[in-house]
Amino acid sequence: MIAEDTDPIVGMWHVTFTAQGNVNGPPDGTPIDNALVTWHSDGTELMNSARPPQDGDFCMGVWKRTGKFTYKLNHFAWFANDTANAPSGIGNPTGPGRLLEQITLGEDGMHYSGTFTLNAYDISGKRVAHIVGVIAATRITISTTVPDLL
Repeated sequence: MIAEDTDPIVGMWHVTFTAQGNVNGPPDGTPIDNALVTWHSDGTELMNSARPPQDGDFCMGVWKRTGKFTYKLNHFAWFANDTANAPSGIGNPTGPGRLLEQITLGEDGMHYSGTFTLNAYDISGKRVAHIVGVIAATRITISTTVPDLL
């Protein structure tokens, strides 16, 4: 269990991101990401996304507690590569993404849920995609197995 002097969000989580409420984007229910996420006691966060590494599968954020069980996360996926037209597989640089999350931790401390806004940018900083949706997360413990995550 979480130590009393540690914020209850701190730890490792399995998180899914699902599209919901997009007017000009993916339809409701479309999986957007599936990730392993760690929230650290210093207010930082790291995500290992299920995306291919060349697409930018590792990203970082900062978080703040906003209420008894609520949190806000400002998260950045830095530059990646577009391999669609790249014979070498390395590809052309693509811009970063910003993921904003508003989440509520369950009272048991083992789940959280909330909403996200994802904005993707080209390398000049122009927004090229906007996706909103919902988040569902389950805490990873010393007893978690791979089948638990699938």
